[in-house]
Amino acid sequence: MSEAGQTEKSKDGAYRVLARKYRPADFTALVGQEPMVQTLTNAFATGRIAQAWMLTGVRGVGKTTTARILARALNYKTVENDRPSVDLTVPGEHCQAIMEGRHVDVIEMDAASHTGIDDIRDIIDRVRYAPVSARYKVYIIDEVHMLSTQAFNGLLKTLEEPPPHVKFIFATTEIRKVPITVLSRCQRFDLRRIDAGKLVGHLRNISAQEGIEVEDDALAMVARAAEGSARDSLSILDQAIAHGGGKVTTEAVRAMLGLADRARVVDLFENIMKGDVAAALGELRAQYDTGADPVAVLNDLAEFTHLVTRLRFVPSAADDASLSEDERKRGVEFAQSLSVRVLSRAWQMLLKGIPEVQSSNRPVSAAEMVLIRLAHSADLPTLDEALRSLGDGSMQASGGPRNGGVPAGGGNGGGGASAIAQARMPVSNGGGQAMRLVESVPAPEAFVAPTPAPEPLVDAVPVRTIAELANLAEANREMAFKVLIRRVVRPVRIEAGHIECSLTADAPRTFLNDLTAKLKAWTGRHWMVSLSREEGGPTLAEIEANKREIALTDARADPTVSAILSRFPGAKIIDVRLPTATDAPDIDTDIDVSPDPGVDNDDDDPF
Repeated sequence: MSEAGQTEKSKDGAYRVLARKYRPADFTALVGQEPMVQTLTNAFATGRIAQAWMLTGVRGVGKTTTARILARALNYKTVENDRPSVDLTVPGEHCQAIMEGRHVDVIEMDAASHTGIDDIRDIIDRVRYAPVSARYKVYIIDEVHMLSTQAFNGLLKTLEEPPPHVKFIFATTEIRKVPITVLSRCQRFDLRRIDAGKLVGHLRNISAQEGIEVEDDALAMVARAAEGSARDSLSILDQAIAHGGGKVTTEAVRAMLGLADRARVVDLFENIMKGDVAAALGELRAQYDTGADPVAVLNDLAEFTHLVTRLRFVPSAADDASLSEDERKRGVEFAQSLSVRVLSRAWQMLLKGIPEVQSSNRPVSAAEMVLIRLAHSADLPTLDEALRSLGDGSMQASGGPRNGGVPAGGGNGGGGASAIAQARMPVSNGGGQAMRLVESVPAPEAFVAPTPAPEPLVDAVPVRTIAELANLAEANREMAFKVLIRRVVRPVRIEAGHIECSLTADAPRTFLNDLTAKLKAWTGRHWMVSLSREEGGPTLAEIEANKREIALTDARADPTVSAILSRFPGAKIIDVRLPTATDAPDIDTDIDVSPDPGVDNDDDDPF
């Protein structure tokens, strides 16, 4: 039952917004909160009614409404029933006054405007008096996390041992700001975000009651934009009805919210995965010209990337009612053809790129740069693949034609073939330099540079990467310092005699000074080690952890391993070993699967 079932209009005949008109009035009308309702039903049936409850959840999920329904249930009284009840199908003596917030024994207080100890003292003074007409005197305190520390402390004793005729109901969106001493005295209910599919059904039902014609895709857009909030979804639907003049269409909702066409987002995703930069930029501009916000386009692109990744492991996710037919069908196709590594890389780049677009004063240009990075990286090797390929000379040129790069070997390879060397070619416009892969040719007999630069110092022990720095520490028997380097150093730039890096939060304060002294002892020359304000790259420990996680994820997706895991209940993957260059060519990975997580099995017997 909703308030609409009791009073269709306000007393003065003014229009009531949908969020108020269809506000739930009993537990059966609450959407998506079945676990809480079940707990309260059992508690009321057995008489195990707490003295205080803490309701927490995101905005618009129904905290205040639930508090009022709970107050109504506590004071439920009819001719046939004079005891607390969760079954509120028949309106009771106090029900309407409580739901309208005007009952004398149900006191609602907004802690955002009553934060001090004086307000709490007023409550403490009044709890001694019995209710005027209801069974319980109920105090509903909204946004309780806004109370001051003194106010919380003043409330503790009364909250722990309240008079039998008093109940407290607290609501908050910031549960972490509520002192644990208060939480421990309350029964806590976490009101969940409402599933998009349930929101679509709820909105469809309300639209039918209002006699409004609404397209299914439009309802799905409204549900997604609400992000699990019933109140937000009804507010957006109200706005869409007004925007469309009584009819809610997909195009109207998209224009109103500045959203991208979901089918066109899928097209954009396909262009990026194919590495077609021109098509991707053209699609972004076309969506922008029709009113789509660049940030909204990238958010939708990230959401679809997540959907494709999820469909790879949870095919049943395609049954989500909020998905369009294009998202459902083509998402499954992408999930079957794209690797987890490609999807993970796209997701990470979008997560980093979206804040850049949000903070840019040229959002379209910033969004285009994000798409260029995404499309360029679509067929690049991952970091661990690149590191492995350096050892066997299989690294592909990243600057040449896509899917057709030139091998970039560092030496003479297998027997005198002409080497491929890296050369820096000056760019005439802009003053920068572009890295290209060119075939080495004999140098001219005489060459005089217009402005000769000093030759860089050549280190006896070169350090070009953090991995080489860690190896240098190991070569000098500094094993503890090697572990520290791998764990805390985020590289920014490494040049001859200069290391610029950032550090993790747990790095020792003297680390940079220690590293400077040790480098001089190890290499015999002075090094400048500086702390950068840039975030820096991942640490070696993070790279290895990510590599292992990806390997485990790919192993779980392998049909053979999946069959083994399903055949032996309780078995789990405990190790994935990648082959080195000397391993047999017909063995891709060596995967240990153990039925007992605590036992490492023999390599010869993976079961």
